Amino acid sequence: MALLTVNELTKEYDNKLAVNHINFQFDPGKCVALIGPNGAGKTTTLRMLSGLIKPTNGNVLFEGMGQHDDLRKFIGYLPQYPIFHTWMTGREFLVYVGRLAYMSKKEASKRADELLQLVGLEDSVSKRIGKYSGGMKQRLGIAQAIIHNPRLLMLDEPVASLDPIGRRDVLGLLETLKQKMTILFSTHILSDADEISDELLLLHEGRIVESGSIKELREKYQTSEIELAFQDDPTAYQSALENLPSIETCYMNKNMLYVTAGDMQQARKEILSSAAQKDWPLTSYSIKRTSLEDLFMKAVNN
Repeated sequence: MALLTVNELTKEYDNKLAVNHINFQFDPGKCVALIGPNGAGKTTTLRMLSGLIKPTNGNVLFEGMGQHDDLRKFIGYLPQYPIFHTWMTGREFLVYVGRLAYMSKKEASKRADELLQLVGLEDSVSKRIGKYSGGMKQRLGIAQAIIHNPRLLMLDEPVASLDPIGRRDVLGLLETLKQKMTILFSTHILSDADEISDELLLLHEGRIVESGSIKELREKYQTSEIELAFQDDPTAYQSALENLPSIETCYMNKNMLYVTAGDMQQARKEILSSAAQKDWPLTSYSIKRTSLEDLFMKAVNN
């Protein structure tokens, strides 16, 4: 059974649809990326899922949730710009939010110590949050989001405002957490989604334009293209490549030749055979992997 099921979820502001009748679901144990450009409706979607705003239409169903249950006990949520009491220490803050989650002081203290270790802040337990770096604050924010052991962790653009070191720290933490819980995070940085997610939800102008596992979507939108590099000017080999029976198109971009073919195996044989027979100074041969950017643009254009 799906952990989360979203049916016809819609949000309208001033007669404009910010989120337009979206439907999706995913199973427990997945790391799902909600990707799309700024203004696509990612934050609005997450805020509806977290119960912070009410949808204009549609509903959200959570596995094991009764009709009158509070959704918040099942989820942890970290907004894009979290707010902290900067005069508190990291440990004080976690105990504070634990108490807000109806934990006893003893439970909250024990959980705070566990989480500070998990997110790599055990050496900063007595440090004021105001002295934390951006990456440290984000890791503390993730700790507060999971203080009550939620079944689903939701993060809105968790690394968008971080420097490279902070970004790497947070992505590494999410890689660890995905082994322990289900994660849904939004991002417009496609390489981050590619790095840690299992499934994608592609959002464009408030609509889900594509969804599925990264493997499935790559196979669906795979570009049959081969990238070739030569020691010298590649234009000298362009005509010869165009004349090979299996090659459909051949073009140059940034001193590399790219060829497309209907039968990739036959194209490989013909290219490598020609390179060997004619002694071409071929330095690299690779089948171009469909990037998430390519995948997203094709899905939008379709």
